[in-house]
Amino acid sequence: MMRRLLTRLRDRLRVEPPLPPGRAAAVREYWTRRNVTQHKRFASAQESLAYFAWRGDQYFGYMEQMPVTGQDGNVVLDYGCGPGHDLVGFGVYSKPRRLIACDVSSSSLEEARERLALHGIACELHLLPEAGGVPLPDASVDYVHCSGVLHHTPDPLAILREFRRVLRPGGRARIMVYNYQSLWLHYYVAYQKMLREQKYRGMEIREAFARTTDGESCPIALVFRPEEFIALAREAGFAARFTGAAVSAFEASLAPQRFGAIMDPRLREESRRFLAALTLDARGLPMIDGAYAGVDACFALEPGAA
Repeated sequence: MMRRLLTRLRDRLRVEPPLPPGRAAAVREYWTRRNVTQHKRFASAQESLAYFAWRGDQYFGYMEQMPVTGQDGNVVLDYGCGPGHDLVGFGVYSKPRRLIACDVSSSSLEEARERLALHGIACELHLLPEAGGVPLPDASVDYVHCSGVLHHTPDPLAILREFRRVLRPGGRARIMVYNYQSLWLHYYVAYQKMLREQKYRGMEIREAFARTTDGESCPIALVFRPEEFIALAREAGFAARFTGAAVSAFEASLAPQRFGAIMDPRLREESRRFLAALTLDARGLPMIDGAYAGVDACFALEPGAA
């Protein structure tokens, strides 16, 4: 059954090796031009920390699911560090013995270097090679942090196997990828974009989703059901569990509008049933099946078979 699930997943996400010609280069070029802070520069450590706090407040539950605390004395790898946002968190709120980061974008790495210097944080920054892989020895890392990165890569399974290789026995990983079971997909994409705005006609929902998250020209933006990502992690040699999802403030603002979508007979049945089953917690955050229905799905991984 697990093999069948992985086969279906690869068919849906089109992540089978070998990589399509030019796909990895297109990803590198795109994320060199663009990053999550839009190439924002910081004038001081205070400004940098204020931005760290603000961004954390935009995703309810993110800091609990993807913590930057608790890594005192450990070797920490931030894979896909971008311009260094979470590196600042690890450097300020933990005391790692060694902080390592890598990314495909030379411009983001330079911005990370500048931002870390404001805080006096020592970090080893690596540009990821064209051939892929993590430029570290086997069993050399205690903790892998990978936030919002694997869903932009041509071969997530290969990267997960690299995480398994570099982690020490007893090491752990925390990973965030885009969540299929989210208000973003079932309301914003399926209803707002595809029906009200009449965009992405004829596209499958995952393909339409990919156009809405990181710019319409983003080369790759995958979205996973929790069980799909767990299956992928197990294939890479991890015991994996879904720890929950973070809800963007934008998604929370959409939750009260879901009834209009439910009443529209054009809405795809899966999305209608999803929206009809949503509940709200005391803060007004959407939930489905006991978990938050947010776009950021978070997972805890440990080496070994589940």
